[in-house]
Amino acid sequence: MSKKSTGFVAWYDKLTAWNIEDLFVRKRPPGPPRTIFVNEPLPEDYYDHKHRVKKEHLYSTNQVITSKYTIITFFPRNLLEQFRRIANVFFLGIAILQFFQKFSTISPGLVILPLLVVLGITAIKDAYEDVKRHQSDRVVNYSEIRILGGGSWDNQNPMQSKSRTFVRGIPFKGRKSKKDDPTGDVQNVAGGAPPEALEQGHRQRVADDPTIEYDDGLPPPAHQHDHEHGLFAHHSGDNRPHWKRAIWEDLRVGDFVKITDRESIPADVLICATSEDENVAFVETKNLDGETNLKSRNAVPALTHLRSASACADPKNAFEIECDRPEVLMHKLNAAVVINGERHPVDLQTTLLRGTVLRNTAWVIGVVMYTGLDTKLVLNSGGTPSKRSKVERQMNPMVFANLILLAIMATVCAIVDAVQEHRYYPKGALWLFSDDHSDDNPSINGLVTWAFALITFQNIVPISLYISIEAVRTCQAAFIYFDREIYYEKTGTATLARSFTLSDDLGQIQYIFSDKTGTLTQNAMVFRRASVGGKVYIDEPVAEDDIPVFEKKSNKSSPDLDADPLSSSSGDILSNNSDHKTVGGDVPNPANASRVKLSGGVLQRFHSTPLSDELSAAAVNEKNPDRERHSRFWTVLALCHTVLAGVDPTTGELEYKAQSPDEAALVQAAADVGFEFRGRDRDVLFLRTPFSAEAQRYRLLNILDFTSARKRMSVLVRRLPLAGEGEDETGPIVLLSKGADNVIFERLAPGADHLKEVTETQLDEFAREGLRTLTLAMREVPEAEYQSWLVRYQEATSSIEDREGVVETVSDEIEQGLTLLGATAIEDRLQDGVPETIADLKRAGIKIWVLTGDKLETAIAIGHSTNLIGRDANIIIIRGRGEGSRTIYQQMLHAAEEYFPNEGLLNDPLVNAEELGAVDASAAPRGEQLYPLRRVSSGVTSIVGSQNGQRTGGYVLVIDGLALTDALGDEKHKHLLLNLAMLCEGVVCCRVSPKQKALVVKLVKNGLDTMTLAIGDGANDVSMIQAADVGVGISGEEGLQAVNSSDYAIAQFRYLKRLLLVHGHWSYARNGNMITNFFYKNIICIGVLWWFQIYCAWSSAYAFEYTYLLFWNSFWTIAPVIAIGLFDRIVDDHVLMALPELYRYGREQKWFGEKLFAVYMIDGVVQSALIFFVLLYGYFSPSARPDGFDVAQYEFATVMAISAVMAANLFNGLNTNVWTAWVFFAVFVGIVLVWAYTAIYSIISPGWFATPVYGNDHYLFRSALFWLGVPMTFLLALLPRYIYNAWTFGFRPNDIDILRWNYKLNPNLDIAREAYLRSVEELAPEEQASPYGAAASARPSMSAARGSQIDMSTGMRSQSRGFDFATEENGVAMRRMQSNLSGAAANIPEHRKRNSLLRSIRNPLRRKRPPTQVMEE
Repeated sequence: MSKKSTGFVAWYDKLTAWNIEDLFVRKRPPGPPRTIFVNEPLPEDYYDHKHRVKKEHLYSTNQVITSKYTIITFFPRNLLEQFRRIANVFFLGIAILQFFQKFSTISPGLVILPLLVVLGITAIKDAYEDVKRHQSDRVVNYSEIRILGGGSWDNQNPMQSKSRTFVRGIPFKGRKSKKDDPTGDVQNVAGGAPPEALEQGHRQRVADDPTIEYDDGLPPPAHQHDHEHGLFAHHSGDNRPHWKRAIWEDLRVGDFVKITDRESIPADVLICATSEDENVAFVETKNLDGETNLKSRNAVPALTHLRSASACADPKNAFEIECDRPEVLMHKLNAAVVINGERHPVDLQTTLLRGTVLRNTAWVIGVVMYTGLDTKLVLNSGGTPSKRSKVERQMNPMVFANLILLAIMATVCAIVDAVQEHRYYPKGALWLFSDDHSDDNPSINGLVTWAFALITFQNIVPISLYISIEAVRTCQAAFIYFDREIYYEKTGTATLARSFTLSDDLGQIQYIFSDKTGTLTQNAMVFRRASVGGKVYIDEPVAEDDIPVFEKKSNKSSPDLDADPLSSSSGDILSNNSDHKTVGGDVPNPANASRVKLSGGVLQRFHSTPLSDELSAAAVNEKNPDRERHSRFWTVLALCHTVLAGVDPTTGELEYKAQSPDEAALVQAAADVGFEFRGRDRDVLFLRTPFSAEAQRYRLLNILDFTSARKRMSVLVRRLPLAGEGEDETGPIVLLSKGADNVIFERLAPGADHLKEVTETQLDEFAREGLRTLTLAMREVPEAEYQSWLVRYQEATSSIEDREGVVETVSDEIEQGLTLLGATAIEDRLQDGVPETIADLKRAGIKIWVLTGDKLETAIAIGHSTNLIGRDANIIIIRGRGEGSRTIYQQMLHAAEEYFPNEGLLNDPLVNAEELGAVDASAAPRGEQLYPLRRVSSGVTSIVGSQNGQRTGGYVLVIDGLALTDALGDEKHKHLLLNLAMLCEGVVCCRVSPKQKALVVKLVKNGLDTMTLAIGDGANDVSMIQAADVGVGISGEEGLQAVNSSDYAIAQFRYLKRLLLVHGHWSYARNGNMITNFFYKNIICIGVLWWFQIYCAWSSAYAFEYTYLLFWNSFWTIAPVIAIGLFDRIVDDHVLMALPELYRYGREQKWFGEKLFAVYMIDGVVQSALIFFVLLYGYFSPSARPDGFDVAQYEFATVMAISAVMAANLFNGLNTNVWTAWVFFAVFVGIVLVWAYTAIYSIISPGWFATPVYGNDHYLFRSALFWLGVPMTFLLALLPRYIYNAWTFGFRPNDIDILRWNYKLNPNLDIAREAYLRSVEELAPEEQASPYGAAASARPSMSAARGSQIDMSTGMRSQSRGFDFATEENGVAMRRMQSNLSGAAANIPEHRKRNSLLRSIRNPLRRKRPPTQVMEE
């Protein structure tokens, strides 16, 4: 943990941490519990004595405002934000001081002009950024939704007044003006057209007004007289209940809304009825939790009769909704519907949350419960932060130090001046002008001198520094935008810097927090392997025309991740206790479709030539031995799922609507080989196979649902006769199962050990290829056994106590004695370049944490496939458990004791290690020995050896959201969690809410005082993105919410590497070098003025003519520092990309800091002394004039000014790493200007205006001392730095010096390749890796022995082959599976890699070898 500051430092930190937003944003308390009245008037106690609704019963509007400023608050708030810079406060004080005549130097307006320019440019930039936020707010708030209107409907629930965004200002009493997350909202409803093809009989649209919909089955009014047109058209002549279009921000609590397929949910809505007979709705929740599988929601049973506008508006259908106060927890909602005194429970299962998207459901009718700021999505979103870069934060103490130095200089001048006036006042010194005046007080004159000194030395804090930084950062943002290496050609998306002030922060990142879905993965699947009866069939990409006829069901379509909204469904989710929907009406029958469309989320079809040949042979020969083997395997794959089958009305093709793309890939693969699932009619499943002309029929009997404990799902079906063979239902009952290899192997019937061993070997091979596996099995169940089991199962499903446990026990009874059929392997396609990018970022020393809403198994699988979890890493699992298990604190303590005993964590005074003894003592009576850990063997997976948990790959901490709730609950837990995480190689947080993501980021950011970056692509990532120092949004499948709230927007995760390693490193090195050189060049000028005070009685007089000082930061010395900020390169970009280890210079903040600041300040002081005293004594002993007269002040002072300009510019050039044409121009343009100005200004006659240096050129340029003094002084000034640089480069070079010199000797050298070839000679064979990461091969092999998993809640060790199968638990039979491709890259320990790679490049330099040509291969 970072040490807490004390004393002055603590006060300063508190001052700089002061939040401007506290003045303009009133903290909004959580809303009160509410009762929503539907078709009922408000009770009398809701009104005050004036019959106005009480404030506690006013609900927040659905208007979400994320902009920072309004017309009223822009100027005061923006000025306050800008005056957080100490320098701006100082310059304002100096400008005000010069408005008084006594202190005026030039025109006061001219003095304050630079400050106004700086403030104005920054304000324009901030205004532009906020205008974009206003536009984004308008897009969201003006999205359309259908609400109930007409009839006797009147929503009396009171709402607060909407805010006017252009005057939303200081939050007065009674006015809400909390700003929220800019894009913690839903996607825009563009493209959300409802599927009229499915609703022609249900909805009729008024022909002449698209804003009105009638659904009562009656013809629309024959004639309408529209008094208005457009969105709010008013209609006369018919006032039947109807659905009308309204905008989101006008939505009110208690409104009935109608939402259609693919539309975003505008508020938290209670479901009344849906288009499905079972009143089930399917929603996509990836904007909330990152999960891409569909979730099922169902209507409140007591409200399912509200299926039309007339029913909703009928006063007889009156009810109340009692709700808790708005709750930030995403998985908690308590409410109740009260109808005639009878209460019906309401929870998340009957609610659609704002941010979700309706899928595969024609329409939903619901009642709005929470709006705007009270919705869970907005409550989980953070406010729009005002981020400041770390360099800028570090600059404030430097400016503060300069101000202290300035105060000291002014005080010295004041004291010495006052003392000298007191001493020489009685002596009538001639230079004490007006000393005989009665009001001339030497003591007061000292104060005046102090003020004059502030003006004289004001350039010690350069105002031009801030405007220069703003200009440089703007150009750096443009460099990022125009970089073609991070431009995504497919979508035409460039990398965009949405915040111009954080470019140097990109070069200092120490921790990256990444979302998973859409960020690391494409969420698109490819079926790669099938092991059928011990024989493996490998996917072979093939042209569509080459696919055999029985496989070729459709032309390949684009892999759209979303099902077509116009698709029609043949049925619903498999369910064993629901009514079933028949195929009828105008809906096409899937059984009659001739071709199968490529499923959404599946990238390509599965085809294997050997498999096709075997199926073709088996199709014509019933006695073929392969026939039964393939039939059983592919039947399980085609029937054991929850996929919907429908017909695309546009193409007439059969299409599958899967709840997750991985499940679609399994069913699609079965269809690709000829086993086509053709939907269902009620509880009858249809399957077409290549072995029969007619579709086979199966009656669905039971579904044994997936749970995270079961890790399997099963269905019980009965084979029915074919059409025309009668309806005799005496066919065999078959149990079809799929799941993890260990749970399936445990339940196999005795025998067939050879097949099991073969399959196990194949599963290992699939795991090494990074594929996610699934094992298939089946058994035939005797009728008597089934009937007996069915009775127990029905009793279990109706059990009141421990229903889940009883159902699991009964289900396990019938899932025994299975016959192994084979296994499958699926690739979950990662985003391009993800494994290589993560591997290189880890080589750069950046720690990566993955924060995802997915399940634990999925998170671990992605960790392996992305190289976050090494192939020999050990996984420590901390998870929330029920009663009787270890607490979260105890789990973390045991992990620290067992695996990090020498780190001293248990000796930390803030860690309560006594709880270790408490849990051991409680376990002892039960005879449970918790440690040392031992693997609880299942007898079916590969056994983990004695060194499990001690592998060389280090440890990765995996913690779930339930455990994080406790771990982030208080300081004790947070301290232990943070310190434990710091000992691990990486951290994976799963099942986390958006709020928890932000809390984890803040834990690391504030606890370690480190630089953090968060990257994501969905609304659930917004809080995390805003909490981090730098937020990066990916414009991906989940919309633009993350992009709109981010500081940088990229199109692909792999672009993050170049953004950090190249642009970030360059920007940080450039800006740090520019700022220190800026301070230097001003201190050398101020130094000359300071030394002059010794000879001017400390009167704070100027040494040289004022215009030289006035133009110092405008013309003479501004160009070189700007050139450093724009064009300097520590090393070329290809070197930074090839050797990520070089990023440590930025990560360790080598390019900017107090030490460098002090060195440059001392350098400036020394150089100013050399320039002043060498020239001073040169000109005064003897006289420089040939006529013997003494020199004038401006004569020798001008020489000092010219020498100081040349020294400053050339010193800046000396500190520039790369001299380009622009750098040459920048370095010498100021020198040319000062020489030209001196020559021209000296010949201007005083008749035009006052020119104190008129005729200076006559003496200046004719003096030999001038031509000797100028080169001598600036060369002497540069000599110390030149000697130091030369000695450092020759005797103590750093890695960057060596690389630059090596590249100069051999420009054709492939640094990445050479470094790799030299480094592999020093590595053990098992450590050697491809020089180009995972890109060197299509699918690199992973180690056969994966690292162990240690579950600290149970003490169990396990090792997985990569199984990852999950689904929506306790839902309407929803399923979720995740499969991942592993792209293993080099897993060499970082210290070995960095030393070996860089040492290999050092070697030829130390021996001074001549350049060598790279061998052509």
